[in-house]
Formats: sequence, structure tokens, C-alpha cells
Amino acid sequence: MFKTNNVASRIFERQIRTPAPGTSVHCARRFYENLVPSFTIYDVECPDHSFRKFTDDGQYFISFGRNHQDLIVYRPTWLSFSCKEEDCDNTHELPSKAKRFESFFTQLYVKSLASCNEHICKDFFLYMESNRFGIFATSTAAQIQDAPAVDGAIQGIPSIEKITFHLLRLEDGVILDEKVFHNDYVNLAHNTGVFLYDDLLAVVSLRYQTIHILQIRDFGNLVDVRAIGAYCREDDELFINSSSQLLGNRGDLVDNGIHHDQPNSNNSFLSGIKQRLLSFIFREIWSEETDQTQRVQSLKKKFYFHFPDYIDLMIWKVQFLDRHHLLIKFGSVDGGVSRNTDQHPAFFAVYNMETTEIVAFYQNAADELYLLFEHFCDHFHATSINSLYMNFISSHSNNIHALEQLKCMKIKATNFSQFVKKMLSSLPFNCQSMSPSPYFDQSLFRFDEKV
Repeated sequence: MFKTNNVASRIFERQIRTPAPGTSVHCARRFYENLVPSFTIYDVECPDHSFRKFTDDGQYFISFGRNHQDLIVYRPTWLSFSCKEEDCDNTHELPSKAKRFESFFTQLYVKSLASCNEHICKDFFLYMESNRFGIFATSTAAQIQDAPAVDGAIQGIPSIEKITFHLLRLEDGVILDEKVFHNDYVNLAHNTGVFLYDDLLAVVSLRYQTIHILQIRDFGNLVDVRAIGAYCREDDELFINSSSQLLGNRGDLVDNGIHHDQPNSNNSFLSGIKQRLLSFIFREIWSEETDQTQRVQSLKKKFYFHFPDYIDLMIWKVQFLDRHHLLIKFGSVDGGVSRNTDQHPAFFAVYNMETTEIVAFYQNAADELYLLFEHFCDHFHATSINSLYMNFISSHSNNIHALEQLKCMKIKATNFSQFVKKMLSSLPFNCQSMSPSPYFDQSLFRFDEKV
């Protein structure tokens, strides 16, 4: 197709040409080839805030006060100054007010989110596109590193007295709802422990090994949908408690010599999600062999030998693949709170929330999972089909330039197994970590990701 660097010519071309079906947005994004940032303003007088990010539609600029308690939201005023000269980049000087932050942004409101003993988690922010909602988090400052493992908590995971998620309407700063976790630990850095898909929100409690699924209603309510961890189905707890009560009643007959096996109250079940995982691994190994002798030997080597390791696995991270499936990353306790998990062994499981079944299980060096990641990377981003922006993120499964970069990295890798681990270490993806900006569209621009 004919391309020109003249904006007026492109507008005229748009009037006389009709884009192919399904390509109108791509054609509109090509206009950014004529609007390339080429000028930098230095020494701008900025307020003393901690700036977080823009929303994907560019309507809101999120920042936090230095007291770690206030949320400050701005709206960009966009094109503020212009130049009519031929060589604007080198000769034109902007007026003095161009070096003021207020010339480019208008403050909408200041909202206090945290109380006196809490602070805003400045590395956490999620944006719900359809309803213009923002999700923020506050927590108490103190972390108890050696917190006792009580009420099903995991030993070695720190504890935070209070973590609060705030659902806020970005238009006017009204807090619509809150969700509080007490004496828990959620990894909030870069949205690691929370994932938003459409109106569903997944929050990973590392301390209690529970995935809380919440739904954001249209009117701004946070509704508990299910909790996946100790129990998988809604009535699991009721069934186990009723069964325990029945066994307790039977234990009363010991004195009459009718029953001699009194249940031990100190014994504890494996969690529901761990039961599902072990059952899937067992069945997969069982189905690999048809000969009974070979089947037993295979179970001894692959299942029973590694059984203690499987028992010690804990949930690290979670993301939605769609409205019914979760990609769950399992690993050791040390890796769950470590900033660098590359050196720790890890496993990936695909969990169906409706059937409560594990449908796939991979090690972090599995070639099969890497091939899925290489050819279907877009499916791991789990963007809503109704999203106007997030469906245009470049990846090696939808962009030939990104695929070439990946192939170069693969050729340069001296150890393919380590290369696979490195590539899969990014899974599950952090929610809203990728920018849909046309300037990061590799079909339009080339850039160095390391800069």
C-alpha cells in the first residue's frame, strides 16, 4: 500500500480508500507513523508525587502522594503547544510555561485511601476498561516475617495485618467498595498476586494458599464468587464437616466395644487443589503404560519417589486464561516470596473452575508448554474480546518481527533447556503489564526493549 509521511495525504487517502474488513483499527494506528515523539522537555516543574501510569485509553494519569496515603488523578490536556516553522526540532523554543507540569495535565481530584497506620501500595493498580473503575490497594506497613502458622497458614510466609483493595470510580474518585484481608500476604508488586479479566478478579493469598475469585458488578460492588484452595466446590466444607461429625458420633461407641478406630483430630487433609493436582499426576502416569508391571514401576519412579516434593508445592501465581480456566504456577515456599524465582523449580497447571479439575500439568522446562507459548502467546495474555486496546499488543505469535527476535534468541542460546526455563519464567503474565500503545507495535516501529 502507498505510504507517505504527509498527514494531509494520509487523511485524503483514508477518504478515498476503504480498508479491508477487520483492518480499520490497524489502518488508523498507522497514522502514528506520522506522529513520532521527537522532542524532549527537560527540567519540568513537577509536583512531588510518585507517578504510576496512564490508563490504557489515555484519559487518566495515576499518581500517589509522597505521604503514601493520597491518590492523585490527572487528565492529560494533550496538544498544548505547536510550531509552524520548518525545523521545529532544532530551532524552535517553547514558552516558559511549557516547563510546568500544569501545562500538560489537569488535576481531577485528590483522594485519601489509607489511614494513619496504612500506606498505598504504589506498585499496584488495575484498570477496568468497560466501567472506568480503578482497583487500588493499601496495607499496614509492618510485615511479620516469622508469623506463626495458625488456622491453615503456611510456615515461612510473612504476614501483613491488613490488606485492603479499594474499588474506585475514576471519573470522580468515589470509593464504591472494599475487600479486606486480615493477617494475610498478597504479592502486590507489579500486580503479581492479582489478576483482572473482564469483571472477574483473582487474588492469591500466599499465606493461606487460597485463590479468591471476586466479581465486579456494574454498579461497583465486589462480590465473592468462590475460593479455591482448601476447598474447590462451594459445598466441600459442608460435606467434610458433616462427615467429621458423623465419625465423631461413631467414636462415642468405643466404650461399648463396637468401634475401635477413633478419628484423630490432629490429622489434616491435603487441600482440595492439592488433591486435584496429585490425582491428575497419578492418572497421567497410570495411563502412560498398559502393562501392569511397567505401570507400577513407572508410578514408583515418577509419582511415589517425588510424592514429598509434590506435597510441598505451593501456589505462587495465577492468571486467567478465560472465564473458566486458570493458569496456576506452583513451586517451593522459598520461591513464593523470592523476587527472583528463576533458580527455583516450578510447575504449571491449568485448572477448570467449573469442573474443579486439573486439565494440564507441566514442568517449567517442558518443551510442550514452550511450543504452546511460542505459537499461541496471545492466549496467555488473556485479554477481553471486548477490549478496544489490549488486543493490539505485539507478540511473537502475531508479529513476524517479534518472532524473528525470538528465533535469534533461541539460536544464540547455548542450553535449550535453560532457554525454555527463561522464556516460561514470565508465566503467568502480570496483569496489565503490557502496553497497547502504537509506539510499541512492532509492525509500525522498531525499538530496543532493553532501553
